[in-house]
This record gives sequence, structure tokens and C-alpha cells, in this order.
Amino acid sequence: MADKNYDNIPKEMFEFANQGEKLTDKKFDTKPIGYFKDAWLRFKKNKASVFASIIILIIILYAILVPLFTFNYDVTFMDSRYAKKGPRNTTLRNIGIADGGVTSEYSERGLIKTYAIGMGALDVNGTGDIKLSDTIGNDLQPILKIKKEETKAGNTVYTAKVDAYLEVGFIYEQIEQSVYAKILEWEKETGLKVLYPLINNNEYNNDPLDANCWYKTDSKGTPLAINANGKEMKISLSDNMQLEDNYKRDAEGNPIYWEYAGGGNTSTAEFKVRMLYYNYYIYKNGFEPNYIMGTDSQGYDLALRIADGIKLSLLIAVFVSVINFIIGAIYGAIEGYYGGAIDLAMERLADILSGVPFIVVATLFQIHLATKVGAIPSLLFAFVLTGWISTAANVRMQFYRFKNQEYVMAARTLGASDARIIWKHIFPNSLGTIITSSVLVIPSVIFSESMLSFLGIVNLGGQEGTSLGTLLSDASSIWTNYPHLMIFPAIVISLLMICFNLFGNGLRDAFNPSLRGVED
Repeated sequence: MADKNYDNIPKEMFEFANQGEKLTDKKFDTKPIGYFKDAWLRFKKNKASVFASIIILIIILYAILVPLFTFNYDVTFMDSRYAKKGPRNTTLRNIGIADGGVTSEYSERGLIKTYAIGMGALDVNGTGDIKLSDTIGNDLQPILKIKKEETKAGNTVYTAKVDAYLEVGFIYEQIEQSVYAKILEWEKETGLKVLYPLINNNEYNNDPLDANCWYKTDSKGTPLAINANGKEMKISLSDNMQLEDNYKRDAEGNPIYWEYAGGGNTSTAEFKVRMLYYNYYIYKNGFEPNYIMGTDSQGYDLALRIADGIKLSLLIAVFVSVINFIIGAIYGAIEGYYGGAIDLAMERLADILSGVPFIVVATLFQIHLATKVGAIPSLLFAFVLTGWISTAANVRMQFYRFKNQEYVMAARTLGASDARIIWKHIFPNSLGTIITSSVLVIPSVIFSESMLSFLGIVNLGGQEGTSLGTLLSDASSIWTNYPHLMIFPAIVISLLMICFNLFGNGLRDAFNPSLRGVED
């Protein structure tokens, strides 16, 4: 077919298709956006990462705000008699939440002894005429709920939920006479009873050291009632149960509240007294025991200790991450950019350090270095010694990937210095991978610190603070009986590790330059 000549076609033969019609409402004009704004737009699209960052923020706010809103005491406050107790709050206690309750099985004798704490607490005048029914529902009665069951063997077992703080009951204490006078004055002002009659040390007191056994018992601890003929009768559990007191009394039959224990004058003389510890706690501190997460193995407020542990663990992890980021970025950039003999020598050094087991380094540093610089600095040295190697390897790989790209060659041709090419042209393209690896160091450090504390290699606990790993270590041998000691720190560590991993994945995608786009 012969070629046709279209050069001379007149323009009148052409016309617009769909002339005058609006084809679309979409605007095609775009404008460039900044690198970090683009990264933020991509990060917001990752719902898991956003949720993880919110959880991390909540945990950090918890660590900051809980100590600020705990007005009555700080992290150093401790009461050893209330160690290992469960969550308790006087407000929530009324609705059955955080009531300090522990559910256990009791024999009839054990149940009577626990009931007797509440009965003795109401016997403020030492008359011994309090019935069990008088104490049911009282704030000083330790037993909250009870269930009676018959076993197949015909035995009766009682399952009771008991307020562990009230179950401490009565204690013996030696105080100065001046303190005794102050307590009496405080009792008049508040109406709360702290000092109770002493117990007579006779044949009806099977344990002279037990301040809770204020009633008459036989040698096995079974409650007794003595009739007019001096005959002993065992007391059984019932709503109308009334225990016969065994208080120490004077010649006129009045209960004795103190006895001389040493000292020279009215200020220094020591008195042996018997106290209801719950009210004595209020007298000493000015408030009731309220521990929303319970107390730890030593008697510290677990909520405060966890807040302090979060701060310490995060500070260690973030500090290690930053140091590893700086060292790894510089080391890996030099390796990847220059290559050749420099890369070979630096890689061999990294290989040697990477072959050193971390747990061996941490142990040796704790044995030899911790005595000179402290446990925390020696732990930081152990983390930093080899922790930067993975970051350096990632940076090196990224530099090998980008250093021969056209824009790098163009910059070199235009006379850009090595430092400018490294930090201005190559490093920003590696930032996503580097940031991701650095963020993922944080949960790794928290896990490693927890492992070292759990194994007893590192102990960061003390009166001034603790770490999450140390809290887990303290609970490791007793958590089956006191599960809250393990549950709360374990939940926090798990959330930190999971959320930081999700957060790191979101940052990796956000800072990936290949995904850069434009704003809609």
C-alpha cells in the first residue's frame, strides 16, 4: 500500500471529542511534601503500630504520673508486716474489688482463730463479751466470705475469703512510755483503738508469742469455755459463738494494757503492749493501707515499684539503643562506603567481638566492674560492648546498596566530599532500616536485663528503686502463692516487648524511601 501523505490535511477536519464536558472532579496537580511528613502519613496507615505507640505512651505516662499522684509516700516507703499482700483499696473494697482478699481452706479451729481477730478488735474494753454475730460485716472482721463443704470422708472444710491486711491482727510491741501516752491521746481524738489487753501466760495460752490467741484454748489451740465448776468444754463454731477471754487482769479484775520492759524514766521506760496492727498502721502513717496492685515481697507498694522499674528499664534500654545507634552508624558507614581493606579489617574486628557471649561479658562485668562503678554502669558497658554490631552490619549493607547509585555518582562528580555523600545522600536512604534496628534494641535490652536479673547475675533492686527484671526475680520462687507479684510486672514487660516490636515495624515502613509518595 502506498504511503499516504497526512501533512496537508486541513485543520478544519479535526474536532475535540467530548468538548465542553467535565470528565473528572479529581485534581491532578500535586505538591511535594517533606521526608518526615511523608513518613508520618505512612506511619498513620499502620493501625497496629499506632495502637502499639499508644500503649507505649500509656505505660510511660503511668511511670511518670503514678509517683506524682501518690501523695502519702514515695517509692522508699515499706511495711514488712504487709509484705506480699494483694491489691487493696478502701473505696473499691465496698464493691468487692481490690479488697485484699485471699481465698484459702480452713479447719473449724483455724476459722475460729481468724474470726477471733475481728471479735477481739471490737472488744475495746476487754470485757470478752463479743459474739461472732456482732462482728459479721464489720470493717475490722478479716473474713469477707465463707463457704462450708463436707468432704467424702465426712470432714467439714471451710473455704473463706480473708482480708490479708486485717488477718495480721494483733502484735506485741515494745514502745517508750512517751509513745504510749501519745497513742492514748490519738485514740481519744480518732475513736480508733490501738492498745488492747495483754494475754495471760498460763495453761490456757498454748503460744505466748501469738498476740492473736486472746481466748482460752487447750494445748492444741482448740477454744475452751470454763464453766462454774472449772470444767473445760470445747467451743464449736456458730453465729452466737462467744469466746472466753484469757486477758491478763489486775487484782480488781481490770484488764492490763502494758507491762514494764525496761528503761529509766517516764520518757525512756519501755512498755510491752499488745496492738491491733491495722489501727497502729493508721496511727503511724496517717492513712489506711491502700495498695492498688498490692505489695511486693518486702512490703513496698507494688504499683510504685513497677512505675520505678519501668523508668529504670526504659532508661537503660533507650540509652543503650542511642549509644549503639551512634557507634553502629559511624562504624557501618565507614565500612560500607570505603570497602576494600578497610571494610575487611573492620569486619574481622566485629566478628571477634560478636563471638563473645553476652552473658559471660555481663557476668564478668558484674563481678569485677560493678564494685567500682556500680551495677547499672557495668550493665550498660556489657550491652554496648557488642550491641552496636548488628546496627553496624545493617548500615554497612545499606551503604553497599546505595553507594553506586546514579545520584551518588552525580554528587561525587560535582565535587561533593565523602562526608557529605555519606551523611547527606546515602545515610538518609538507610535511615528506615537503622531506626528500626535501633528501636528493636529496646525490647531486646529489657528482655536481657530481665533474664540477667531472673538468673541472679544482676540485682538492680534496692530501697531507692528497682527494675522490672528484679521484680520478676523476687517473685520467681513465691509467685504460686502470691500471683500478683508475677502477673503485674510480667504484663508490663510483655506489653513493652510486643508494642516496641510493632512500633519498630511501623517505623521501618514509614522511613522506607522507596515508599515515598505525595500528599493527596
